Amino acid sequence: MSHSPDNINPSRRAFLANGSLIMAFSLLPLSFKAMAGSEEMDTLGTAILDPNLPGSLRSNPYLDAWVRIDPDNHITVFTGKVELGTGVKTALLQIAADRLDVPPQQIDFITADTGLTPNEGYTAGSHSIFDSGTALFNAAAQVRQLLLMAAAKLWKAPLASLRTGKGTISDDTGRQMTYGQAVAGVDLHQVATEHTPSKDPKDYTEIGRSLPRVDIPAKVSGGVAYVQDMRLPGMLHARVIRPPRRGSRLKAIDVEAIEKLPGVVKLVKNGSYLAVVAKDEWQAISAMKAGYLASQWGEGNPLPEPTTIFNLLQTLPQKRYPIADKGTPGTAGSGPAYSGRQTRQYLMHGSIGPSCAVAWFKDGLLTVWTHTQGVFPLRAGLAELVGLPAKQIRCIHKEGAGCYGHNGADDVAADAALIAMALPGQPVRVQWMREDENLWEPYSSAMLTELKASLDGNGKIADWGYTLWSTPHNERIVNAGRLLPAWLLEHPIAPAPPVPIPRPEGDGDRNSVPAYDIPSLKVDFNFVTTMPFRTSAMRSLGAHINVFSIESAIDELAQKASVDPVAFRLQHLSDPRSVAVVNKAAAEFGWPGKVSQPGQGYGFAFARYKNIMGYCAIAVEVQVQRQTGEVSIVRVVTAVDVGQVVSPDGLINQVQGGIVQSSSWSLYEQVLYDKQGVHSFDWSGYPILRFPQMPLQVDVHIINQPGEPFLGAAEIVQGPMAAALGNAISHAVAKRQLHLPMAREGWQGSLY
Repeated sequence: MSHSPDNINPSRRAFLANGSLIMAFSLLPLSFKAMAGSEEMDTLGTAILDPNLPGSLRSNPYLDAWVRIDPDNHITVFTGKVELGTGVKTALLQIAADRLDVPPQQIDFITADTGLTPNEGYTAGSHSIFDSGTALFNAAAQVRQLLLMAAAKLWKAPLASLRTGKGTISDDTGRQMTYGQAVAGVDLHQVATEHTPSKDPKDYTEIGRSLPRVDIPAKVSGGVAYVQDMRLPGMLHARVIRPPRRGSRLKAIDVEAIEKLPGVVKLVKNGSYLAVVAKDEWQAISAMKAGYLASQWGEGNPLPEPTTIFNLLQTLPQKRYPIADKGTPGTAGSGPAYSGRQTRQYLMHGSIGPSCAVAWFKDGLLTVWTHTQGVFPLRAGLAELVGLPAKQIRCIHKEGAGCYGHNGADDVAADAALIAMALPGQPVRVQWMREDENLWEPYSSAMLTELKASLDGNGKIADWGYTLWSTPHNERIVNAGRLLPAWLLEHPIAPAPPVPIPRPEGDGDRNSVPAYDIPSLKVDFNFVTTMPFRTSAMRSLGAHINVFSIESAIDELAQKASVDPVAFRLQHLSDPRSVAVVNKAAAEFGWPGKVSQPGQGYGFAFARYKNIMGYCAIAVEVQVQRQTGEVSIVRVVTAVDVGQVVSPDGLINQVQGGIVQSSSWSLYEQVLYDKQGVHSFDWSGYPILRFPQMPLQVDVHIINQPGEPFLGAAEIVQGPMAAALGNAISHAVAKRQLHLPMAREGWQGSLY
């Protein structure tokens, strides 16, 4: 039950703001150093050096951190964001190509690498296009402008007479030079300005078109697509021997017997941390199994009774944060009232490929290939973990097979780093087993929400009260103690205390404030700091249940007001873009649907992600078989507005993927456990959506906003889809469903 593992020496805590700052500051002028000294950080863990610059230029203001042009006309573009399977690498490339005015094929595009790229913290929260895309949009255009100015000076020609295309500059006299020639007269190591040359959206050449994704060919051809596919000369293979549960300490193990097994090179032992290293992967797996049989462990920390988890959340140590308070909250309206108590179980990331990393400690440099979502924060944590200066560690991102949040990626990188340090000169590949992934990844928090609302005499919402309880949704690396292996070392390192992500982004409270016009409103967030499980980020964080809870209440209040649910929503929306997506989804769906058979139901939901990013409205038709509990998602129609669209096909992919992911979470997913431990150690204990359960039809309608800021797309759907499903199922069975997951095996018994 304790947040800190046993036998940890808190004096070893080292709270690293961000190891990458050391490198960044050395490049910055004194004014920026002074600003950096204020330690103003963004929600992704990077220091804000100039808040007036757009996107990630705020934390990485130098133009040559983003774009490099060599004399031979080789163009390299950098981003600190990583490709997680969302297609963002292609979209970012499109933005840079458009603003540089070169074909995408002419750009060498480099993603997160602590040795090469800017530090953009984590790739998370739908921030990639929002932040990195915005930075590239401006930096690339400013670089192009500097090249034009250099050419104009050289030719003594008016700037307006020059034009660019395919990496060259030309004028009406027929003169031409390459970007590589022009850059000879430009120092790109200069700070970006607040003023970027404008471009009419109708003149975009790459932004707004569906470029084939650059990450797909290797994935569909069996090529080297993931870190799991990496092979280096002389590479060894390792597996970790975990304790039976959190808090267990090693009592004994026969090291000599393990090291005599075929192919075993070494058993790495540091306190209670155990890993076997062998010449090939099967030998490592065999030695790991033998190690489990040969090791003896202490009892460790018991788990709570699963039936009491939501009551427990209300009694564990916590801190209350007031999120919203306006009007005269608590004063009931004169009309009908609604109250609901909503719950969500612990979820896991369900990564299809178990986490993996490769590490190589050679000539004093530790190189780690990792599918982490933040190479710079990981580097800082590893530096503390292995006792090397950050400058002697390089973390290079390689894609992982499934990574939508804080899964085991960072922890397996820490495994690889520790093991590689014990075997200098030899590359080591560590892959987790399925059981490692399911039992030891940070889960997405179980949550409890309570909501009370009432109508006035005109059928409008008069009063709204909402309280939620959640453990952290952000246990990312702040110190080495946030890395799983650190807990087991002979001298363990304590995790840094949890701190919620501040608003407006929010943590468990993300999207807890309804987007509707409500005169009296009170929202409180109870941040539970001591937890039975390690919990951290998974897509949309608390927005999943918060939107579900809010939109359930909206449907119930609409019914009490005797108003159609979509019309009721529109009565409480004044933001034109919110109104537009609601109207678009309803029109394309043909709302309201007409029930023609028993078990048929329709549901609608709306949210603006984080109340500041993309807009999403969804209408769903379901068919529920009461006798079997089977839920069929017959039709999904959604309308989205994410500002200027970069890749229409990529956006549709994101929305479709989010619909599938949220359907799986909302209908089926739940970590099973009892006092003895977690039972969801394989797919039979943690069922996810299967192909026969996929939505039969999904239509995505895009409301493009040419010239408007990028708003991000990856996480806008999860909350609204859960809510629309809940409303549709409740409509179909004539009973409000308030507990996630809604269609776990045997759920239909609650309907009778």
